[in-house]
Amino acid sequence: MQFFSLNRTSRSAAIALLAIGAFQSASVKAQIVEPAPSAQAPLNDAVQPHPTANSKPAADGAVAAPLAKPYYIEFRARNADSYGHTFAIYGRLNANGRIQTKTVVGLHPATESPIPWMIGHVVMVPSETGASDGDTEDQYVLARFQVVLSADEYKKVVGFIKNLQSKSPVWHAVLYNCNAFVGDIARFMGMEAPASSMLMPAAYINSLCEHNLTKSTGIIGTPKNVASAEQLRAEALKSVGRGNQRSATAVASTDPKPAPAKLDTAAAGPERAKPVRSTAPGKALDAKKQAQSTEPK
Repeated sequence: MQFFSLNRTSRSAAIALLAIGAFQSASVKAQIVEPAPSAQAPLNDAVQPHPTANSKPAADGAVAAPLAKPYYIEFRARNADSYGHTFAIYGRLNANGRIQTKTVVGLHPATESPIPWMIGHVVMVPSETGASDGDTEDQYVLARFQVVLSADEYKKVVGFIKNLQSKSPVWHAVLYNCNAFVGDIARFMGMEAPASSMLMPAAYINSLCEHNLTKSTGIIGTPKNVASAEQLRAEALKSVGRGNQRSATAVASTDPKPAPAKLDTAAAGPERAKPVRSTAPGKALDAKKQAQSTEPK
């Protein structure tokens, strides 16, 4: 009986250890905020320890070498009604090295109301660290600086960002603003951030790019030359225009044909007089018969 009880205890302990290991593995994976791959999604949708799934097609149609660093983080500045906003996006690149998925992170006053933003120039106000209005629309981008990442580098950066978000409950226009938040991410990655967080957002990102674009060692990731903010805006505006044109075409094709317009007789002038019908049709018929009887046969 004691032997059976010991075996049952050993089995329970083993099951508990397996459950703890599975929970720890799940918490590590949870740091990657990309969506889990669906049944129809390709294998490269998941974070791979050896990023060999993303391949860049060669000019002759053959599959070239895979992307060595299929993930990215991009520091951005965008236009706004005030002096703009600084934030970052991160995610996965497609086989051509273009942005495929996008997660936005940035420090700003809570809610879209302008009241916390105004108060935040005097005292600390509650903050949010996700996307604000306009962050996901490329047509507002004023400056950008991209760094490509391997799977391991991506995990490190995303882990730091999540931790930074949990430690940034307040926003202040001077003491700790959106520039300072992005600067903390850049410094964690080993980059040289601008000395002042009071620069205009576009100037802050352009300065960050100038200090780090040519660095090849000492930082997490590899800085990458990408299309300028002007080119990005132009491409986004063209895409928006094409979308609007398709929407207008779709609406026109579903609208019923308009009814033919009625003739406005008052505007067209006086109506032509109708021929007066005979008020005595019987007499007209008798005259016709009489004429026929006098004709020679």
